[in-house]
Amino acid sequence: MEQTVMKETATLPMLALRGMVVFPNTLIHFDVVREKSLLALENAMVNKQLIFVSMQTDPTIENPKPADIENVGTICKISQVVKMPNNTVRVLVEGLKRAKIYDVARVKPYFVAVVDEVEKDDYDDTTIESEALRRKLVDEFMNYCDYNNRVNSDFVVSLENVEDTARLADSIASNMPLKLLDKQKILNIESTKERAETLLELLIREIQIAEVDTNIDRKVKKNIDKNQREYFLREQLKVIHEELGDDSEFEVEEYKSKLKKLDLPQNVVEKCEKELARLSKMSVNNPDANVIRTYLEWICDLPWNNFTKDTLEISNAKEVLDRDHYGLKEVKERIMEYLAVKKITSSMAGPILCLVGPPGVGKTSIAKSIAESMGRSYARISLGGIRDEADIRGHRRTYIGSMPGRIITALKQAGTNNPLMLFDEIDKMASDYRGDPAAALLEVLDSEQNTKFRDHFMEVDFDLSNVLFIATANTLDTIPRPLLDRMEIIEIPGYTSEEKFQIAKNHLLSKQLKNHGLTKKQVSVSDTAIKGIIAHYTKEAGVRALERKIANVLRKSALKIVDAPETQVKITGKNLEEFLGKEIFSDEFASKKDEVGVVCGLAWTQVGGDTLSIEVNVMDGTGNLELTGQLGDVMKESAKAAVSYVRSESDKLGIDSEFYKKYDIHIHVPEGATPKDGPSAGITIATALVSALSQRAVNHKVAMTGEITIRGRVLPIGGLREKTLAAYQAGIKTVVIPFENKKDIDELENVVKENIDIIPARNMNDVLKVALV
Repeated sequence: MEQTVMKETATLPMLALRGMVVFPNTLIHFDVVREKSLLALENAMVNKQLIFVSMQTDPTIENPKPADIENVGTICKISQVVKMPNNTVRVLVEGLKRAKIYDVARVKPYFVAVVDEVEKDDYDDTTIESEALRRKLVDEFMNYCDYNNRVNSDFVVSLENVEDTARLADSIASNMPLKLLDKQKILNIESTKERAETLLELLIREIQIAEVDTNIDRKVKKNIDKNQREYFLREQLKVIHEELGDDSEFEVEEYKSKLKKLDLPQNVVEKCEKELARLSKMSVNNPDANVIRTYLEWICDLPWNNFTKDTLEISNAKEVLDRDHYGLKEVKERIMEYLAVKKITSSMAGPILCLVGPPGVGKTSIAKSIAESMGRSYARISLGGIRDEADIRGHRRTYIGSMPGRIITALKQAGTNNPLMLFDEIDKMASDYRGDPAAALLEVLDSEQNTKFRDHFMEVDFDLSNVLFIATANTLDTIPRPLLDRMEIIEIPGYTSEEKFQIAKNHLLSKQLKNHGLTKKQVSVSDTAIKGIIAHYTKEAGVRALERKIANVLRKSALKIVDAPETQVKITGKNLEEFLGKEIFSDEFASKKDEVGVVCGLAWTQVGGDTLSIEVNVMDGTGNLELTGQLGDVMKESAKAAVSYVRSESDKLGIDSEFYKKYDIHIHVPEGATPKDGPSAGITIATALVSALSQRAVNHKVAMTGEITIRGRVLPIGGLREKTLAAYQAGIKTVVIPFENKKDIDELENVVKENIDIIPARNMNDVLKVALV
């Protein structure tokens, strides 16, 4: 092939290559797609078939500028041009000489560069040193080829006869899969010796990398089945970690480090060490490994040694409790007592209190206030509707998706091991085939046993003796006796009208004003309005309905303010109907006048006390006894006991002794759609019977409660405070109670004792003396 004679400086079309470096003395082909490159190629074919090629610094640039092209490239001769589909041209070029860009003479429509040829240096290829360098290059390249099968074997054989060191270096660099930056680095070096030595360093590095890669493959192939591709990849990753010094023990060591900082009990440490030993032998994707990780995370997250220091200032605790709640004297006193003992002894297991009372009296909210007053974390567990024992104790780790129970979860959320933990609605738990959650609480609420509480998931003991447990319930009837025995019962009765007024005025009104974005300047609610809401629109033991009514009033006020922003809404007793509609309840007495056969009884419900009117009609008949009003079995038996008493005492009472044969008796308790039960209406039914049979009227301002025996004795009852409050609100002036309940009179509200004459009765004679006109 005839060589073209060139000057030291040449002006040639320039081609910017993407992802490719062309060396002198090599043949290489590439595809040309860009229009600018095709024009440069076409011009070169016309002009001596010479073209200058250089690599783009960034192959992603579609339209490079001169600054985006490497300064050193290669003058090439175009040997072959083949048109391919899709307007692509495949070119075969022969690299002739290195050259540097002196100037870019033209940019459009294609690059034209003025280049300076890089002449070959005066390196002597005949010396022993140059021969040794060439042999070393060939030997290392052949070593590299042993690891890399992508190099053409014919090319390897041809290298042994090359005696030109510069040509040898360029040929090897062109045929090695080096990084583009490394190839350009070699092209940039003008010194033959330096170029050869640099290439030798790169060769040795590539051989070392290839050896490591081969060792990884060899180790992996010994441990796997060739058909299990996924397993192969995991093992390969494992060996890579081993080669890098990042082996499977890293995760285990991380857990060990976390556990060491926690200062755990010895039995917990031993349990964790066993789990860590199992984890270290498992594959990354083993399902059991995830279970162990979850378990260890729970161990690390539990507050084994995290305490909050109790605030034992009695005055501060009293201030917080009085700020958030009105009344509740007994509860506050009990907390003060606990803090006082704790301050003196510096150590005392937390008491287990159970706050019992109707809905809406502040049982749940007072627990949060107690936590604040003591400086403790607060954790609430709602037990309403729980049927599964595992909810308390957790699930064993053999089950999929297992997790700790609510006790351990609450401790994690609280972040300390001495929080105040509230068991809300403890009377609403149930049991079925999955176990009895109340039975699971027996250990938790026993101060002698909860030092070693064991959750099924955790499988280690946790000390709960520092936790202050408080439970809430609406009634004690549904709480199992063994569980009830472990708690100190504090009854929270319903609020009096005066207490409701103070709560509404000092707490509820300001809270709802804030919730509705209103101020006291915009909306004013008078005392008479609040008392009107209490008396005529709510009938409850707590204050939830009262708060809703206040919210109703404020919503309607907000509507008026939006329509007229300058409006100042004033709510008084006179305009209350405008906001809440017609009155729902009235101030009428249980009965307006003295009547025969109608007696006012007192009843206890879950929402407080209530008055219960009992009516008796006596008609000619054959001695039938009719009981209506959705009465329960116990109340029906009380009616029968009352009839027996009247029959036995008919002569003394001035009643026809044959009444049970001559007359039909109908006993009815109004509000027939409401179920009623209990023994405390016994004396009320007996009084109504005597009144109807003797035609003597009953004082309508007298109410009574008490159980009756067939001999006429009056037995004690419960709920006296709630019942007397209901009597006071109904306008009753005299209440007859069992003599044995006389000791409870001191516990009654002052407003009741001041306005109601309370008369203890030993037997029915005492009752009838007061009740009958």
